Amino acid sequence: MLNPNDYKQIAQRGISEEQVSHQLHQFETGFPFLRLEAAAAVGNGIMAPGEEEKSHFIDVWNQYKADGHQIVKFVPASGAASRMFKDMFAFVDAPYDVPTTAFEKEYFEHIKQFAFREELCKKCRENEGKNMKTLLAEGNYKAIARNMLSKEGLNYGQLPKGLLLFHNYEDGPRTPMEEHLVEAALYASSNGEARVHFTVSHDHLELFRQKVAEKSDYYARKFGVKFNISFSEQKPSTDTIAVHPDNTPFRNDDGSLLFRPGGHGALIQNLNDIDADIVFVKNIDNVVPDRLKEDTVTYKQLLAGILVELQRKAFAYLRLLDTGSYTHAQLEEIIRFVQRDLCCRKADIKELEDAELVIYLRQKLNRPMRVCGVVKNVGEPGGGPFLTYNPDGTVSLQILESSQIDKSNAEYVRMFTEGTHFNPVDLVCAIKDYQGKPFNLPDFVDASTGFISSKSKNGKELRALELPGLWNGAMSDWSTVFVEVPLSTFNPVKTVNDLLREQHQ
Repeated sequence: MLNPNDYKQIAQRGISEEQVSHQLHQFETGFPFLRLEAAAAVGNGIMAPGEEEKSHFIDVWNQYKADGHQIVKFVPASGAASRMFKDMFAFVDAPYDVPTTAFEKEYFEHIKQFAFREELCKKCRENEGKNMKTLLAEGNYKAIARNMLSKEGLNYGQLPKGLLLFHNYEDGPRTPMEEHLVEAALYASSNGEARVHFTVSHDHLELFRQKVAEKSDYYARKFGVKFNISFSEQKPSTDTIAVHPDNTPFRNDDGSLLFRPGGHGALIQNLNDIDADIVFVKNIDNVVPDRLKEDTVTYKQLLAGILVELQRKAFAYLRLLDTGSYTHAQLEEIIRFVQRDLCCRKADIKELEDAELVIYLRQKLNRPMRVCGVVKNVGEPGGGPFLTYNPDGTVSLQILESSQIDKSNAEYVRMFTEGTHFNPVDLVCAIKDYQGKPFNLPDFVDASTGFISSKSKNGKELRALELPGLWNGAMSDWSTVFVEVPLSTFNPVKTVNDLLREQHQ
């Protein structure tokens, strides 16, 4: 199936032959569905702190920042914005010339409200010799759409979301990348420094660097912090082989194997390279203008304060276990912490001898920890919080996607569709152990939780393998806690018209 040139190509990508063989085997076997106990809910896996508790945890976080710990804001930002403009690409290619669909009509009726309108008007003048107002009056809508999408225009059809103009301000429009810098200054700075790390595609790296060079000093002065901004790319060694529908390797026109990016789960390697005590993880497009940032800042601090407090308790218990001098009552206290606070339960825990119990408790305490914001379900697509059985027989909290759930199990489908909350990708992570050493995060990935999807290339069908998702299987063996946060903290931009929502105006 593979030839000497294939093995050379595989080695050049930094992938082992065993990995490729394993991936080909996974296409044959598929991935097992997860066994569910219940959808998480408030009182059963989801915390909903009251006002007094909120104040306490925010104080905990502010004290932690004041103590000078290393904090990083980690922003996956490699995706191109092409899907945002799917409807507008369709309009450019449509057999008609005037806005016809509801989407097209909304776009052109409100075109003056977009933060990129002035830049778009400028490109229209350059390329058409007419401004946007004139083109609209003439009914030349497609010229405007082309100038937004094409390389000769704004090139929004190919740029990453992080570099599009999202929000209007008196001092000029802002990109999502800039909004994340502002957020970092407001809740993730320490020692007068705000550290932000963006994962970007190779093709867009230089554009991101240019935008940072152009804008970071302005925000540093505005918010009184020094920015430390870094970038990384998804590693070629995390790419996965593609196959035909019959599971034989898919080849490019030159006969070489086709490898595809392994999805956001590949970013666990990038996260593993970050030197930090606490890392905030949030998607690039989930940002709001300054006038609406108060909830975001409040709840980010809340999540971080909860994480810090849980971590301190876990560290104290680990040091107690290290002494070898503890009572059975103290072990009972640690069990309660693992089961109630960290939501990790083992049905036969009472059958363990003290020596076995200590090994088990140490294993559950000494691992990466994350506190995840979850919002009430309003029908948005995406994963949800569940209580799930793990390979070791424990039940713990996990974020699941619909593809991980057995659709032939009516009870599981009901749990997923009737779940009260969903995952907005709002994580705060602790990635060092109680001795201050970084965890090796790939050790905590559940490799059996990947995805297989159907794609195409040059009109040919293919099957693609995605690694366990960053906040799904890639963090499967972390201590996980869910906290209810308001819907106001979740404002993703999936289509260009989402920028017309009140939350982005």
